[in-house]
Amino acid sequence: MQEEVNMYIDMAKESMEGSVDHLQKELVKIRTGKASPNMLGGLVVPYYGSPTPLNQVANVATSDAKTLVVQPWEKNMLAPIEKAIFEANLGLTPQNDGEMIRINIPPLTEERRKLLVKRAKSLGEETKVSIRNARREAMDGVKDAVKNGYPEDSGKKKESEIQRVTDDFGKRIEKLIEAKEKDIMTI
Repeated sequence: MQEEVNMYIDMAKESMEGSVDHLQKELVKIRTGKASPNMLGGLVVPYYGSPTPLNQVANVATSDAKTLVVQPWEKNMLAPIEKAIFEANLGLTPQNDGEMIRINIPPLTEERRKLLVKRAKSLGEETKVSIRNARREAMDGVKDAVKNGYPEDSGKKKESEIQRVTDDFGKRIEKLIEAKEKDIMTI
């Protein structure tokens, strides 16, 4: 019975950790006015008929703080990569020079910065919901165990442990969002 209750807590922690990892990956994609290869991280391009991640058909690097450079491994990939960047609607304009694609990162307007902060906060809220769902599932598991004979006082201790873990993850999310907001709003 004790192992079963601990399993619920472990599953909740694992789920919460996965949610925070996902949030971190999503926050990296939100641009802050500085060039970063991660800005094109989720981009998929058609490669001989099959959708392929950009980093598998080209090298993406920064040449300076405001410029991304995409160097395809095959020259015939220039046009599909350029088209994929346009269609991704990232607010970026690729420039094809026949050898590589250069992308100048425009400075963010105050209005755009506020929209990006709002997007980051929205991602944070979605992550908190997912963490609360993991907490609810763990709490339900503990309550079921108590119904099936697990000591009630031990069940209450486990519930408070689950709540403490949930609060800790909530604080981690807040710190991630605050850091991203500061990063976005820094000119």
